[in-house]
Amino acid sequence: MHILVTNDDGPPSNQTSPYVHSLIKTLQEAGHTVSVVLPHVQRSWIGKAHFIGQVTKPTYFRPGTLHEDDGTTHPKPLPVDAAGEEWVLLDGTPATCAQLGIYHFFQDRGPVDLVICGPNFGRNTTSLFSLSSGTIGGAMEAATNRKKALALSYAFYSRNHEPNLIAGASRLSVRLVEHLYNNWGENVDLYSINVPLVEGVEHHKVMYTNTLQNYWSSGSSFQEVEPTDGELNPDEMESEIRMKEENSSKRNALNASTRHTHKHFKWAPTFTDVAKSVEESPPGNDGWAISEGFTSVTPLKVNFMHALPGLQGELKLNLTIAHPPADAVAGQISTKIYALVQYEDAYVQPLILKALQNQLPSSSYSLASSIPSLPDPSSLVLQIVPYESLDFDHLLAHPTTSLANAYIIRKALIRKHYLSHTVSSRVTKNPESILKHHVKPAVDFELDYAEFLDEALLEAYELHESFARNENKHSVEREWWILKPSMSDRGQGIRLFSTEDELRAVFEEWEAEQSDSETDSTYEHEPSVAAIITPSSDSTAPILDIILGNHADSNKNSIITSQLRHFIAQPYIDPPLLLPSYQNRKFHIRTYVLAVGALRVYVYKDMLALFAPLLYSAPGSSSNTFDGDEAAPDLRAHLTNTCLQDGSREGSVQRFWDLPSTLSSFSADGNWKAQVFDQICAVTGELFEAAARGQMVHFQMLPNAFEVFGVDWLIDAESKVWLLEVNAFPDFGQTGKELRGVVEGLWEGVVGVGIRGFFGVGGEDAGQPEGEKKWGMKKVLDVDLGRR
Repeated sequence: MHILVTNDDGPPSNQTSPYVHSLIKTLQEAGHTVSVVLPHVQRSWIGKAHFIGQVTKPTYFRPGTLHEDDGTTHPKPLPVDAAGEEWVLLDGTPATCAQLGIYHFFQDRGPVDLVICGPNFGRNTTSLFSLSSGTIGGAMEAATNRKKALALSYAFYSRNHEPNLIAGASRLSVRLVEHLYNNWGENVDLYSINVPLVEGVEHHKVMYTNTLQNYWSSGSSFQEVEPTDGELNPDEMESEIRMKEENSSKRNALNASTRHTHKHFKWAPTFTDVAKSVEESPPGNDGWAISEGFTSVTPLKVNFMHALPGLQGELKLNLTIAHPPADAVAGQISTKIYALVQYEDAYVQPLILKALQNQLPSSSYSLASSIPSLPDPSSLVLQIVPYESLDFDHLLAHPTTSLANAYIIRKALIRKHYLSHTVSSRVTKNPESILKHHVKPAVDFELDYAEFLDEALLEAYELHESFARNENKHSVEREWWILKPSMSDRGQGIRLFSTEDELRAVFEEWEAEQSDSETDSTYEHEPSVAAIITPSSDSTAPILDIILGNHADSNKNSIITSQLRHFIAQPYIDPPLLLPSYQNRKFHIRTYVLAVGALRVYVYKDMLALFAPLLYSAPGSSSNTFDGDEAAPDLRAHLTNTCLQDGSREGSVQRFWDLPSTLSSFSADGNWKAQVFDQICAVTGELFEAAARGQMVHFQMLPNAFEVFGVDWLIDAESKVWLLEVNAFPDFGQTGKELRGVVEGLWEGVVGVGIRGFFGVGGEDAGQPEGEKKWGMKKVLDVDLGRR
């Protein structure tokens, strides 16, 4: 990778720029091509400035010994055929260095892949530091030129910059650089990274964070100072003294004219304001992360967010703009709603249209074909379309008139490794949280190749302890685990294992399938049950789709191998609740959950029970293996997702409330289903609050959005409900024709609770408790998180 490094601290110096040489050396040792363009002097606190009208001139720096101030600066560059490393120093700002480094220096090395500005001599956390940071300014300049950019800062806690601490921070930084470059977030322009200079930083947590919004609270950030003796000649000094005496004698005189006192000012901000704001802030921000000794990674956009995006058009100075109150809704304006309903699902599209027809007066809305077709950008608009088709720019620009059927970011819930972190963080901070008793703890890891499994599981202590306990045990007596790719859904990629050898065999199986498939030169043969090759957008680079069910026979049940990197492993829940009237087949509960604004959460009472196609028996038992292979449990007895089932799926989907009313494993009052529903409601409310309060980067709520999630649960033999996963845009079609009314009723509730209330149309019960009860919506969370 060709990396351009700049900073705001200037060339290496143990006093003012002690980190940059170490980072560059570590990047080079990692095999990267590093070009260096730095300011020739300290340029901190300058932001993304350029010196207008100045002709920028370079000098040339030849680095010396690491941590020794023996580098030399020269007016001319080395000859072309000369040996030795040489950097460029500019009499400009960090932003200027980034701009000239991208376009005017080191062109023989090819285009720049990534720009790193830093490491800064000190942290750049919270908005008070970030808004003035030359380090972030340099990275922003690169980002405005469509280059991936990182602003890197080392937060020190003492002036004793030990080389081993700097080296550890540099090694971690290089790992972060490579990880972020290869996993660049969607819509991210740059990342601000803060690494604490502490012992063992490479083993500390690395946290995604948001920037803490804070403000100066102690008054002026400048200190008044007297002009120095060198700035006034003796006559001026005498005159200044006499003027002070005269001003002092007239201080209380009435009608005296105001005169300025000649004084100078020195930049001297009160940094205790920053420390106090961090102490008073909730967890999750960049200042908090550094205070905990964690590395902070903050994704940023290169823009200044509009504080009141609803205000557009001409501002008439003689008029007062009536800002709507915080809890007001745009629907109080008597105008038509333009509904863009293109769900691209033949099963659910007519149900959505029917719900709108039933819940909204016909005169209050009309169907629209696209956002550009609106009569005015500020028209009331409802988007119910696939996630990829949502116009989020319009949504963000019109928070009081535009409503959409999805939040922009909700990974904290729908990605399995993020969900695991959401739960573990909540339980750590709130040990009595109900999540502790209804979510199995997960081990998450990343793996690209089976040969690196040992390294991937290095800190998976729970797995190693379980493997040790399973030694010399028959398979039916072992503790079993379930493996899930974090990025997959519909039951894809799931495997069961009880030993490290079994887990390794899973990954080796997938690699073998990939190797076998890549040896085929055409796509004309019938795909095997193990693997399918499908061409990607780049016809020269086919994507390998691994079929993850034992009996998959179509491409729709495949998963792209790029999704097979993040994994979680959880203890397998055995035994589950089994119903004799349903042939003792395993089942899970599908609950539809509606999240509205920021934030109300509802559980739809009409739930589904989805059954596996085969009789259940414990994993490892001889009656529950595939082709008699003890190490390969037949997943058809364990996976209840109907997407993986062949045939008609007749009897696989039932209404939850139609299941038998009495069970021997529950209390004799026949109220087991109500007990299950109560548990689901309690855990759902706690889960969404955990994501909303503790994972603000990965669950970003909007006041003008709602979303329907499919949440899956398993009941164990002791009547306890366990959370399995949360799905965005659930596959409603799996409900089937016979139970179409469940989905129909759901969308009636979505319109009634999530849409009518926003626009203020459709009756007095819109969004009210009586209306929620009518639509079968149970409110489980109602918090105001200040998102306006």
